Amino acid sequence: MPVLVASDLDRTLIYSAAALGLTMPDAQAPRLLCVEVYQSRPLSYMTETAARLLTELGGAAAFVPTTTRTREQYRRISLPGPPAKYAICANGGHLLVDGVSDPDWQARVSARLADECASLAEVRDHLMNTADPLWVRKHRVAEDLFAYLVVERELLPQEWVKEIAVWAENRGWTVSLQGRKIYAVPKPLTKSAAVREVARRTGADLTLAAGDSLLDADLLLAADRGWRPGHGELADSGWTAPTISALPERGVLAGERILQEFLRAASPAR
Repeated sequence: MPVLVASDLDRTLIYSAAALGLTMPDAQAPRLLCVEVYQSRPLSYMTETAARLLTELGGAAAFVPTTTRTREQYRRISLPGPPAKYAICANGGHLLVDGVSDPDWQARVSARLADECASLAEVRDHLMNTADPLWVRKHRVAEDLFAYLVVERELLPQEWVKEIAVWAENRGWTVSLQGRKIYAVPKPLTKSAAVREVARRTGADLTLAAGDSLLDADLLLAADRGWRPGHGELADSGWTAPTISALPERGVLAGERILQEFLRAASPAR
C-alpha cells in the first residue's frame, strides 16, 4: 500500500462508555458497535458509521493500530474491517507482524532504552515512594517497558504531577496524564519510531496519523498529515503544528470525523 494510516485507539477511534461524549438528545444518539469486551462486559465502542468507514479504509490504505496498550490489552479489541498486518503496542515497544511481536524490533528497542535513559526500576520505585495512597488506586508496569498509576483524578495534586514530570525529564523519561492514568514512559520509546519502521517495510510514500494525548505528539509530527480530536491532552493544551488539523468534534463522533479525513486523504492515492 502506498498510504500508511497509523492511528491511536483509545479516545481517538474507540471510546469507553465514560468517554463517548453523547451530548445530543437520546433519540438522536448514534448507533454504537462494541469493539472490546473485558471480563465478560462491554468496554469500548465506536459508532456504526465509524465501523463502516474503518472497513472502507482497509481497502484504501495499510491501517496500523498504534497504541500505548500492552499486547494483551490490544488483543481484547476486535476492530471491523480486514485484520491489520502490522500493529504497534506498548507505545512502540512491540511491533506486531500478523499478531506476533517482531524479535528484531524488540531487541533494538531494549538496546536504546539501556543506553539512553534511567532504568524502569528506578522510575517505578520513585513513583511508588512519592505517590500518596490517598489518591493512587493501582500501580502498574506494562511489558517491562514503562509504568503507570491509576489515580482518583479529583484528589490528584497538580503540583505532584509537575514535580514528577521534572524529575523524570532529567532521567530521560516523560510523564503524561491521560484520564485517570499517569504514564511514565522512556523518551526513546515512541510510536513514531515504530511507524517509520512500518513505512520502511511497506514502502509507503504517504503517512497519515491521529491521536489525542501528549504521547501521540511524536506520532503526529512524524506523519505527512495528522489530526487530533477536540478533546484530550493535545486539545486541552492547544497543541498544534503546521501539518496537524485540530478537529472540533469531541467524543465518539470525533472518531467518525477522523476516519472520514483518513479516507479523504488516502483516496486520491488509491
